[in-house]
Amino acid sequence: MINRWVILFVLFFARTVMAFQYQSVAALSPFVAESLALSVADLGILIGLYLGPGVLVAIPGGTFAARFGDKRVVGVSLGVMLAGSVLSWLATTWEVAVLGRVLAGVGGVVINVVMTKLLVDWFQGREIGTAMGVFIASWPAGIALALLILPTMAELGGLAVAWVFVMGVVAVALVLFVLIYRVPPGAADGPSEVQAAAFPVHALAMAAGIWAFYNAALAMVFAFGPLMLGERGIDIVTASAITSVFIAGVGIAVPVGGIVSDWSGRRDLVIGVSLVGGIIALLAGLVVPTGALTGVFALGGFVFGLGAGLIMTLPGQVLAPNARSFGMGVFFTVYYALMMVAPAIAGGMAERSGDAGIAFVLGAAMMGICLVGLLLFRRAAARLSM
Repeated sequence: MINRWVILFVLFFARTVMAFQYQSVAALSPFVAESLALSVADLGILIGLYLGPGVLVAIPGGTFAARFGDKRVVGVSLGVMLAGSVLSWLATTWEVAVLGRVLAGVGGVVINVVMTKLLVDWFQGREIGTAMGVFIASWPAGIALALLILPTMAELGGLAVAWVFVMGVVAVALVLFVLIYRVPPGAADGPSEVQAAAFPVHALAMAAGIWAFYNAALAMVFAFGPLMLGERGIDIVTASAITSVFIAGVGIAVPVGGIVSDWSGRRDLVIGVSLVGGIIALLAGLVVPTGALTGVFALGGFVFGLGAGLIMTLPGQVLAPNARSFGMGVFFTVYYALMMVAPAIAGGMAERSGDAGIAFVLGAAMMGICLVGLLLFRRAAARLSM
């Protein structure tokens, strides 16, 4: 029997590779723009195309996993990611680059949905907070590694070398998953059916809403932090550096929150501290003296990140094993939908008001919505157990 921590490593590595592939276009943006003669707007479209398919394929991806088996669907999806990387490497036109990016995104979205279910299968009732915290930390880890590695590779060997490296890490993730992953005893691996009458619609909707608004609030920092700090008189390089401190704090805190939850048994308390602390941090970033901003962003990111992995454990608390694949598809569809529209809404509000800081206020409001959603989730979950 394979140790569940080995399984966690395989899932962590695959999701890190997904984040690495997602960030590759942004990390290589000057080289990609020169190679394909793209504008900044074109680059923005190319970046957004990776997660865009999530609205359309998250539920079908979960449904296919329930029908054909989790391992088979994840393996095929990693293969689709690899095909997308190959097209990105070969692309000499905008159309081929778009096709490669969409293929990579479809594969990435599906593995994100299904692998979350796989983690719950292996750890539900056993260090689930710690495991989910480590798993969620793979996203900032992959983004940071892409920013660190890929520009240097492109500088030294050219864009093609960087694309080949991306292909290589996706291929390694595919091989590791196929060779090592096993279905845990008692877990559903298809074919299975979802009983609509017993499906926890209200509880799952609350869990999905919490995760979506939580991530949208985090996006306010990444998307509008440099602009907000620039309006406070800080140069763009320093503003970007200060904003990056926030993601570092989040990445460190995610597994810490899971460990604290498993040790104390106070999952909702840790989530509550994360949400309330996040509200304070977002609003404090608008008013504290500029000399204190780095410390506020570091501490704020850490407190913000404590609840991330624990929020991701909420669906597993209400979904039966044979409903997890489809249920996680629903969960992530809500997330992808809100993540598509939230930055645009915040950008419009900032443009109309002439103040990028309004995005931080909106983010704080979203964290407040998460607090209400947590209370409603507990109420809905309690009704299911009656």
